[in-house]
Amino acid sequence: MIRIPTLAGLRAGLHRRLTGWANVPRLLRSLWRAGPKLASTIALVRLLRALQPPAMLFVGKLIIDEIVLQTQSPAPGPNLSDWVDSGRASALAGWIFVEFLLVAGGNALTRLGTLAESLLAERHGHALGVELVRQAARLDLKDIESSTAQDKLQRANAATMLGNQLLATLLNQMQSAVTLLALLGGLIAFAPWLVLLLLAALLPTFLVEAHFNARQYEAALALSPERRRLNYFQQVGTTASAAKEVKLFDLGNYVAERLAEVATRIVTTHRRIATRRAIWSSASGAVGSLAYYGAYAVIAWRALTGAISIGDLTFLAGSLMRLNGLFEGLVLGLTQIASQTQYLNDLYAFMDMRSALAPPASPRPFPAPLREGVVFENVGFRYPGTERWALRNLSFSLPAGETLALVGENGAGKTTIVKLLTRLYEPDEGRILVDGLDLREIDLAELREHVGAIFQDFVRYNLTTSDNIGIGRVADIADRAGIVAAAQKSQADALIASLPGGYEQMLGLSFMGGLDLSGGQWQKLAISRAYFRNAGILILDEPTAALDARAEAEIFERFRHLGEKTTTLLISHRFSTVRMADRILVLEGGQILESGSHAELMARAGRYAELFELQAAGYQSEPA
Repeated sequence: MIRIPTLAGLRAGLHRRLTGWANVPRLLRSLWRAGPKLASTIALVRLLRALQPPAMLFVGKLIIDEIVLQTQSPAPGPNLSDWVDSGRASALAGWIFVEFLLVAGGNALTRLGTLAESLLAERHGHALGVELVRQAARLDLKDIESSTAQDKLQRANAATMLGNQLLATLLNQMQSAVTLLALLGGLIAFAPWLVLLLLAALLPTFLVEAHFNARQYEAALALSPERRRLNYFQQVGTTASAAKEVKLFDLGNYVAERLAEVATRIVTTHRRIATRRAIWSSASGAVGSLAYYGAYAVIAWRALTGAISIGDLTFLAGSLMRLNGLFEGLVLGLTQIASQTQYLNDLYAFMDMRSALAPPASPRPFPAPLREGVVFENVGFRYPGTERWALRNLSFSLPAGETLALVGENGAGKTTIVKLLTRLYEPDEGRILVDGLDLREIDLAELREHVGAIFQDFVRYNLTTSDNIGIGRVADIADRAGIVAAAQKSQADALIASLPGGYEQMLGLSFMGGLDLSGGQWQKLAISRAYFRNAGILILDEPTAALDARAEAEIFERFRHLGEKTTTLLISHRFSTVRMADRILVLEGGQILESGSHAELMARAGRYAELFELQAAGYQSEPA
């Protein structure tokens, strides 16, 4: 039995539908922008195809009436030539030729329309995909990192292809509407009350379809996290990056079982809705069939009594048959569109999200080169949705041209400082200054142009070697000389020379001809990116974690001698690297516990000295 929704549920469902319909013009504008000529061609073809069925029925009526008329008079002769010579076959031959033109023209229009619609759908799908990526790049990190935003992104991603499906549904509906109006004109002239009968009979179908489309959308909304889990387990079970652990730990069955559990929950929900929909749709369809055959019986009786001709009967019977299908198709199509437009809400809700980082009213240029450096003044920060302070009352300075190292256990606030310095997040308290300018006064794009970073979880791009380095300064990605120089500084030049394709070698295993690298080799390319960035502020977040001790020492020495124009913030768990910094901050619970050079901190015999000696003892205790 269909669950009766509450008043609040009805209002919410109505609001979703109205909002969805309001997005249709926006979708149509984006389709037009994707291909104006294709869109114009599609509109003209659909109009001509819509008028073809009524024209075919009317020409068929004329053919039958002409045959009946000619049979009422004696034949001019037994042969076809006798009919042709008498001229009595001319009208019939003419109408048959017109019908042939309608059929042949309709076939040609169908193929032309299919071609134009497929080209526009592909172009539009790609355009939406590009815009989705650009929108994701414009959003704040907090919007991308939250699970709620990930659900929105997942639904928006799915909705990018829905635009093409919705386009086809809209075009079919508009074509059907034109055909229906043309047929109604003929039917109303004979028996207008039959039209009302058909409309009333289709009301149950409309209500049933509207109800279950709403249930289907609600289920899709609720299952968004489950679909992301499904995609995740599929990725773990099939990607090369996880293959080693999956095989080593014999995780294949475990991952498959978890995948099956999630899939079962999704399938069960959909099966429940589909089963109920099939039962109620069958019942409403039976009502529509009764109305159709009732109308058919009426026009058959009128033909028997001589009220209408045999040609009229053929036209009306064909019209009724088509109208029954068109009415039902329109009802189903409108409810499908109403359902699909709700997914447009997901797409455009994501597209309309805006960064919470307010742009400065009067942007100031980034002070390059730095003269004073970076200053944190009483900075406090809490991650969205939490009450715990990640940083509180944090104050320190990073003088221009110096290297500052951050040390502390996980959760001490090191990465949070990096996110605030790059304005991936805004402080809740205090401010961050660059040569006396508040970060919020500097244009965001210009700020990030002057900041380079190497993160421990750096991205391994499935691109060429040259592009893997060049994206560090994408505006100059074609600067081969600069890319080569950056590779030499990071000691990646020898690695690149050993690759079959050198700087044009495709890396990663996603594409044909790609080669995978070791963690340390990938890291050298990431370091090359930082060199190529040539930024005034350089952030090194565990930059050499995958390198051996010798390579780490050599690379960090090169970082230290980048020149006075480079100001460096270093995060590392390796004290052999940290000790080379000009100054070290020891963080605990989002606050500074100790500050000083390596020698000063060792002399204090505090927390830093304790951690350093523990790590040194660990190295000394390792077997030779």
